[in-house]
Amino acid sequence: MTTKKILVSGVKPTGRPHIGNYFGAMKQFVDLQGEYDTRIFVANLHTLTGLQDAKEMKRNSIDVVLDYLGIGLDPEKVTLYFQSDIPHVTELAWIFECLTTMPYLMRAHAFKDAEAKNKDINVGTFNYPMLMAADILVHDADVVPVGKDQKQHIEIARDTAEKFNRTFGDTFKLPEALIIESVETVPGTDGQKMSKSYGNTIPLFATDEEIERAVMGIVTDSGSDIPQNVYAIHALIKDKASLDALYEEKKGKYKDLKEALILDLKAFIGPMRERRAEWAAKPEEAKRIVTEGGMKMRKVVHDKMKDAREKVGFIHHE
Repeated sequence: MTTKKILVSGVKPTGRPHIGNYFGAMKQFVDLQGEYDTRIFVANLHTLTGLQDAKEMKRNSIDVVLDYLGIGLDPEKVTLYFQSDIPHVTELAWIFECLTTMPYLMRAHAFKDAEAKNKDINVGTFNYPMLMAADILVHDADVVPVGKDQKQHIEIARDTAEKFNRTFGDTFKLPEALIIESVETVPGTDGQKMSKSYGNTIPLFATDEEIERAVMGIVTDSGSDIPQNVYAIHALIKDKASLDALYEEKKGKYKDLKEALILDLKAFIGPMRERRAEWAAKPEEAKRIVTEGGMKMRKVVHDKMKDAREKVGFIHHE
């Protein structure tokens, strides 16, 4: 039985991560991995709402495992697993869905965004928050590192736990969101929030050439001595004192400041890119780690699911 508090989080396998993904949540996985019983999953069930291509799903899912290992997650300190290897979460999500009203879920940001874009919304997108609640609550998670845009999902998980507990008896712990306030929103190269959909990202494992191209393409305001978009990205990887001194010294010299950012990004990204390449060269080892993680987590959440089933009134068979 673990004596540490439990941390649970996941990343969807939707292609190459960018530095916004890293500073928004993934960095916390690394920083906190020794402090918590850390359980990090590849959110492939969530990804099925928008990706229905088996080959791409498999490729992207393994890529996320390599990304996790590349940023420095230690398999000795962290349990990595595929969300789909824990069937308990889909059963628990169904139980939660039966306690949750449609008007409540219609307030979810992701659903409202999809509705505003007149998308042909699938049921998975609508029920997405219930699956996320199950991911978290089945572990009795204490904390969930997320970006600010995911805060509502943690609030929904807490509401769901409270409703189940009121209906069937005290069962689930209420998790807390862990949000790094200093990087609530990571800016993209165009000044908007960094997002693949905007095409304004700096890939987390970018090549030197990609770094150069992305930074030189950062939009700047010619009316200011300090290029704010350049500074905002630079502030993610450089301490404020040295950064302010540099930007004072190079005031108005946009090209020099971009070149300084390029050097610092190369120094920051290079070691992670090399570590990821080392893991990519031994894919069977990476698969073993995530497969064993899934087996371990199925056993870990079994008792919680057994308790939930009994509370609901299902007849349980071992």
